[in-house]
Amino acid sequence: MALVLPYTVQAAEPMVIELTQTGCQFIESENGVDHGYVTQAKADCDRINAETALERLAQARTLELEPGRYTFRVTNRDVPYELGFWLRGAGVLDRVLLPSVSGGGLVTGASQDYEIELEAGEYLYSCPLNTTPDYYLTVSD
Repeated sequence: MALVLPYTVQAAEPMVIELTQTGCQFIESENGVDHGYVTQAKADCDRINAETALERLAQARTLELEPGRYTFRVTNRDVPYELGFWLRGAGVLDRVLLPSVSGGGLVTGASQDYEIELEAGEYLYSCPLNTTPDYYLTVSD
């Protein structure tokens, strides 16, 4: 005999995490500070991050979340070329075992959603097209 419920149980909507990209950085990840880097190409960010990324990461905040469904809403604020987003496990083994999400095509002034179900673990997120540092994200119960 089958169990019949009088209504459909809906999964909770994913929590939205807003991230804003400017030249060579995610603003929220760097405690709301927009460094005002001027960039015309990925190579500009490669140079800027070679000089500043370690110091910036030492002051950046680690995003701490619980396991569950998330939508990372990424906005390209004034970067004159296409951006993307890449969230993945922090270590080599974690990249195989933990979920990941990535995508590109984020033009100036636009936002794009990246949906993922996060499991407990250590993650990194960045933009390989607008080279940003690898920011940390921890998921724990």
